[in-house]
Amino acid sequence: MSVLAAIPSPTQAVWDLGPFPVRAYALCIIAGIVLACWIGERRWLARGGAPGDVLDIAVWAVPFGIVGGRIYHVITTPEPYFGENGDPLRAFAIWEGGLGIWGAIALGGLGAWIGCRRRGIPLPAWADALAPGIVVAQAVGRLGNWFNNELYGSATDLPWALTVHRWDASAGRALTGDDGAALVLGTFHPTFLYELLWNLGVAALVIWADRRFRLSHGRAFALYVAAYCAGRVWIEMLRIDTAEHFFGLRLNVFTSIVVGLAAVAALFWQRGRPREVITRGAAAAGRPAPDETPDATPDTAPAPDDVPPVAAAGEAPGDPAHPARPVD
Repeated sequence: MSVLAAIPSPTQAVWDLGPFPVRAYALCIIAGIVLACWIGERRWLARGGAPGDVLDIAVWAVPFGIVGGRIYHVITTPEPYFGENGDPLRAFAIWEGGLGIWGAIALGGLGAWIGCRRRGIPLPAWADALAPGIVVAQAVGRLGNWFNNELYGSATDLPWALTVHRWDASAGRALTGDDGAALVLGTFHPTFLYELLWNLGVAALVIWADRRFRLSHGRAFALYVAAYCAGRVWIEMLRIDTAEHFFGLRLNVFTSIVVGLAAVAALFWQRGRPREVITRGAAAAGRPAPDETPDATPDTAPAPDDVPPVAAAGEAPGDPAHPARPVD
């Protein structure tokens, strides 16, 4: 059956502005980080956090996350760097693509922990606020894979098949034929699109569940991880790019299962705990903390039963010979 339609892929992912190359993959990563910080800031402020907390911690989390993501990618996909005809120096060429989410979460979490400790912020509460933004950033980052014509699935002739070009990764553009036209490798499952849509669905799920159940102590983050892993398992099994395999399955399939089960366990382990009270925003604005806000009847006012009795005319209050009468 011939392909009825196909999603086109870019033929160029790098543009030279004078001596400076502008790479689509880097732009997508940066855009994702900006979106994650914006969404996280709004959610953190709604939780009672102070303005600027998210960016202060992101200064630690983002560099750690990028390094961790690259290390995980190189370890789990070593052939292009250390295999036959591999180039070890390309392990540092992060602009060509290749960030493993598990390494990014692991080292990014370490960076966030450092930032939270410096600011006196509980890491689980901060992670809950950031969870939807993180998975939205992952969705935006997948557009970088689309620009790079990479991480596609098995060949298909479905109407939503992805057209993939023969690619020169070092130049950041498609190879061309004698006529100057981009060479087409074939049509494949658009796994970048599958994961992009799945990630947006996960973000919506976490936001809904957090509002509905007031998740706390890292449970919103755990829900994000569990839901993301569920999708990553089946998407990973469609991909055909180079990867380490165990028992016939890609390493990331096993990683997704293990991490996903750990996230589900965390959801149950932390259930029933009251939501953290964050007072940094109130303190920064000079307002009483939410649990210290005075209401119509201050806690210091005497209870009705504690109101002293009113003495009758001519009787001295507290006089044993003339006990005071209670108020009718």
